[in-house]
Amino acid sequence: MIREQDDTTVLIAERRDVVRCNKCMRVLPDHTFDDHPPLDVLLVPGGNGTRTEVTNPVLIEWIRKASDQADWTTSVCTGALLLHEAGAARGRRVAKHHAFEDTLQARGNITVVRDARYVVDGQLVTSQGVSAGIDMALWLVGQLHGCDHARAVRRYIQYEPAPPYLADEPAR
Repeated sequence: MIREQDDTTVLIAERRDVVRCNKCMRVLPDHTFDDHPPLDVLLVPGGNGTRTEVTNPVLIEWIRKASDQADWTTSVCTGALLLHEAGAARGRRVAKHHAFEDTLQARGNITVVRDARYVVDGQLVTSQGVSAGIDMALWLVGQLHGCDHARAVRRYIQYEPAPPYLADEPAR
């Protein structure tokens, strides 16, 4: 059984407008950069939007400030690019989606750890793609609420990876 925790997840955006995601899903922000509650954990998602948002000075400045104030700063996939631009990942070790590792490494003042699903560098935790983000999130739940709770969450969401097709792949 999972205990009820005081955790609250909020979606924060520059404006209150509906945000259209890459695959056409629409989400409605709970807060804006100016009116959100204090954050224990900042999660910067990745995706195609990072390629354009990396030049958004309002977003980058907000990430910088929010990261400075949060207990933990995290990212999934190409969110590490935004963390680097905001300064939160500079001089740090990070994980990132394999297709963009060279792009991030070329920006300088960062160490991209290849073949690590997630990387912990102090209070900065970054992960490769989507399923690696689940691994990272479960690790962080363990840090925040203990390993037993993280195991209960993993069981509750039935996250017990058994990748299809793995047995079909030729040995390397």
